[in-house]
Amino acid sequence: MEISAHIDALRREGDLLAGAAARTDLAAPVPTCPDWRLGDLLRHIGRVHRWAAAISSQGLRTPLDEAGEREAIGPMPSDAALLDWYREGHAALVDVLSTAPADLECWTFLPAPSPLAFWARRQAHETAVHRFDADAAAGAPGPAVDTALALDGIDELLRGFMVRSRSKLRSDRLRTVRVRTTDGPGSWRLTITDGPVAVTTEERAEPADLTLTGPARELYLLLWNRLTTAQGEQIERTRQVEVTGDRDLLDLWRDTAAV
Repeated sequence: MEISAHIDALRREGDLLAGAAARTDLAAPVPTCPDWRLGDLLRHIGRVHRWAAAISSQGLRTPLDEAGEREAIGPMPSDAALLDWYREGHAALVDVLSTAPADLECWTFLPAPSPLAFWARRQAHETAVHRFDADAAAGAPGPAVDTALALDGIDELLRGFMVRSRSKLRSDRLRTVRVRTTDGPGSWRLTITDGPVAVTTEERAEPADLTLTGPARELYLLLWNRLTTAQGEQIERTRQVEVTGDRDLLDLWRDTAAV
């Protein structure tokens, strides 16, 4: 996806998140985020937006320290002001990324063509996933994410987050997972061992211990652990993902593939 497409997604998903929050009590539980209420979700995403905007706008070459985070985020608002505070932070981040120079130099934490490409992509998916959380708190599903965004988000999760040394997705014996979309050019193969996960992209249908097949938008939510609660209960009554093979690997994923 182009940087502009990621920024458009960030704008759209952030507005949808605000809309879901506006029609929901701040005390409503968030089924997809154990121990969170809607107010906790808004405070979290509001902090993340301000944190990302500060790094990008100031061209910081290192992460914000504790004092820098306090300055960037500012005081937490009251419940009455929380939704407006979220909207202000979201709008500011969209503005920062929309006006940043293409050659922006600043700190990042995943491989990307450029720092601007990294922050636009990361914040688009951060916001899209938490928009689904807000919908879950509201008790009503919102529109599905675009297929292109879902494909991109699966790729970021698998080839960006899961391969890091800090990822907790590990197995004491070699296990394989294949993820294949039915509505776009997406096919990933994960090899899980007691070391960092290896991920390849290929169309060859090699056997895997577990194969997940379905629309990108459903795989996106499943892999981000948004289609089940922490107890493994389904959030939605219907699922369009075909699961073939060792379902115990889904438990391993849910327990260890958190970001």
